[in-house]
Order: sequence, then C-alpha cells, then structure tokens
Amino acid sequence: MSNNSNNSSKKSEAMNRFKMECASEVGVSLKNGYNGDLTSRETGSVGGQMTKKLVEAQMNQMSGK
Repeated sequence: MSNNSNNSSKKSEAMNRFKMECASEVGVSLKNGYNGDLTSRETGSVGGQMTKKLVEAQMNQMSGK
C-alpha cells in the first residue's frame, strides 16, 4: 500500500515541477501553496502551455523522434 502512495507522491512532485516550468516559460510567477491571487488569464496560460508541451511530446513519441 505504501508503494502506491509513494508512486502517487512522485507523480505529484513531477507534475508540480512541470507546472512550475511551464509557468516560468509564460512569465507567470507561481509559488508553492496558495496561488489564488493569479488572474484567470494567468492560470489559463499556464494550463495552455502544459497542454501544448504534452501534445508536442506525444506527437514526437508517435513519430518516433
């Protein structure tokens, strides 16, 4: 059981690093914890960048790159 929670924790940490990287790329200053002071536009740009990078990675994988 602890193995599942350990894997979940690692996935969560990886996703958080990815989110912070994408936020940095679009110029949004995310911080650990509460980010309720961000606008919808800022949070949407982070989500959009994450989606863009995930789609690019999947396309590259499918094309064999």
